Amino acid sequence: MAASTGALTISPEPAPLTADSGGVVRVNGTRVTLDTVVAAFQEGATPEEIADQYPSLALGDIYAVLAYYLRHRVEVDHYLAHRQEQAATIRRGNEKRFKPSGVRARLLARRASKV
Repeated sequence: MAASTGALTISPEPAPLTADSGGVVRVNGTRVTLDTVVAAFQEGATPEEIADQYPSLALGDIYAVLAYYLRHRVEVDHYLAHRQEQAATIRRGNEKRFKPSGVRARLLARRASKV
């Protein structure tokens, strides 16, 4: 519901966030995730610094995303923890399939064989 105060109409705006088909929450119209914006903020970056780092983000959208995070911290933190668990599971699976030890040596050997 919009409220009018003279020439200024105040109306609520939804957070500029959308979940993609995989359930990953992104800033509308970009590939930048909620995780990315919140992590930068938690590391001490200002909205302006986040905008400099991610030029596809509008400054107003960054402020809106951060406002959403601050108003819904418990839910967002739960979502972020779930995403971290998913990433850890994927990482462990990849490490089982593709042994990380000796990667540098294998890559250097492959490069040497091409020369």
